[in-house]
Amino acid sequence: MRFMAWNVHGTFNLNPKFDLEGVCSILRKWAPDVVALQEVDSRSRSDDPFAKLASVVGDHRVHAKSIVTADGDYGQMLLSRFPFSGAPEIADVSYREREPRRAIATSLLTPSGDVRVVATHLGLSIHERYAQAQALVSLVKPARTVVLGDFNDWFWVKSVRRVLAQVCPNRTRLRTFPSRLPLLRLDRIYATSDSEIVKVWTDEEARAFSDHLPVIAEIEL
Repeated sequence: MRFMAWNVHGTFNLNPKFDLEGVCSILRKWAPDVVALQEVDSRSRSDDPFAKLASVVGDHRVHAKSIVTADGDYGQMLLSRFPFSGAPEIADVSYREREPRRAIATSLLTPSGDVRVVATHLGLSIHERYAQAQALVSLVKPARTVVLGDFNDWFWVKSVRRVLAQVCPNRTRLRTFPSRLPLLRLDRIYATSDSEIVKVWTDEEARAFSDHLPVIAEIEL
């Protein structure tokens, strides 16, 4: 199965108006089976990016809007070619008074059987991420689970990597941020020990649309 994680809302003048068509073109190019998108933003727009993105990958999607205003919404999405097994769970992993954060957890009905997927976008402080990583562990099943998203994780102290390694020892290691000159491995895909990451890559063309590069991985379940 092909998985993709991408923080799509560019800053630093890369994509100030959120080039929705550009984002969609990258998704169509790689045609992932499952994609987790972070920082989808419909505020101050006449169209609906959530609806547009939902039509690009398969027929199954769920969004987790962490900010809802009269001017639009902001949050993340999980898109899949495969149907969900039951209703997806939106877990609140917010930390104290910091920005609201969510995790989407669901099981997919694939030709290979059930596959558990957890998609998220973690916080900016060390203590916040550490608490959120522990919350993610509780959403992981012992087998055939993939966790993906923007983890904002670059320190080893109280790292998300160390916490998730207990349940998802396989992970990608690509540098994704900032997209013009990637230095940090903020965006990752994790998998349980029975799910081997056989190939992983990114797409430099995506730097025209976001300050993050996407992570794309083929995983043998």
